Amino acid sequence: MKLKVRPTGVERVMREEDFIVSKTNPKGIITYCNEIFMEFSQMDEQELLGKQHNVIRHPEMPRAVFRLLWNTLENGREFNGFIKNLAADGGHYWVFANVTPSKDDKGNLLGYFSVRRKPSQAGIRWFEPLYARMLEAEQAAGAAAAIDASTPLLNQALDEVKRGYNEQVFALQFS
Repeated sequence: MKLKVRPTGVERVMREEDFIVSKTNPKGIITYCNEIFMEFSQMDEQELLGKQHNVIRHPEMPRAVFRLLWNTLENGREFNGFIKNLAADGGHYWVFANVTPSKDDKGNLLGYFSVRRKPSQAGIRWFEPLYARMLEAEQAAGAAAAIDASTPLLNQALDEVKRGYNEQVFALQFS
């Protein structure tokens, strides 16, 4: 179940030393969350454990970014990205997210491990207007065609900088 709150526009900014950590099962159900996750999401452990990780999905995040995330993970690769999350009180917080598939010693998927840290302002400045254009395209196209409508905008922006998504994320986070 997703949060039924209206975004307030109030931003929480992560501290340099903050690491938001969570683990999920293969279906994206939260099985572990640390104190910093609870602080920024404004939810306690009982409110987070057993919920879909998208409980913190901000309505201003385009669906195509999450399709990219899941496609990357399903191919056994780690995902890195700039993500805007929604807190239970309507506030929001940007993160630089790293999501990695967790496997047992036989290669069976156990779930996903995610560490989020303070994002660079350069990353937010580059991705926020792109995500807004993508979201606008998704809303105009309707739910069934949303991802197909916004993915070309993402690809075009990445083509312009001659980088893939992960490359652009790293260039902006660590430059």
